[in-house]
Amino acid sequence: MSALLLCAVFAGAQEREEPQEITYEVVDSVIYIPAATVDSTLAGRDVFEVLSSTSGRGSVSVAQSAAVREGMAGHIRGNKSKTVTGYRVRIFFDNKQDSRSESEAAMRRFQARFPGVAAYRSFTTPFFKVTVGDFRTKSEAMQLLQRVQGEFPAAFVVKEKISYPVVDKEHAYIVDTLHITRPIVL
Repeated sequence: MSALLLCAVFAGAQEREEPQEITYEVVDSVIYIPAATVDSTLAGRDVFEVLSSTSGRGSVSVAQSAAVREGMAGHIRGNKSKTVTGYRVRIFFDNKQDSRSESEAAMRRFQARFPGVAAYRSFTTPFFKVTVGDFRTKSEAMQLLQRVQGEFPAAFVVKEKISYPVVDKEHAYIVDTLHITRPIVL
């Protein structure tokens, strides 16, 4: 019986078509990567050690007391996750039955229209909220508000705890191209 089954499998394999030719299609997609908010190579490091180390272009000698060094170390330890008070633009604020899905849609629409600008979705009973941007001053937030009011007419500026804004406002994000290769069976 097993020999008969083996013959049937072998015969079925011979009836199959020849392997199909596979080619590959390359699709490019633009991606937006947020720029660093701080120089991450220096984050959490002792400024006195960084200044005293040689970088190949010369050296700096820093003389300070142990109390200053310990004070700086304590400051770094105490402020690892600190936020700052600033301003954002609220583009969505609602508590209807379908507010969860509407807030998700508003956030996706904003991210598609304004890539590179930080967007935050939150829920504080009973409201779903979407706020965008990280600005130190209200006038900076007002500039974004004017840009988004065509798409989000009910938008307004709010004062909130914000993440530290990006170092270079002119280059808040890095644009890159993502190459996607997909197989196509002919």
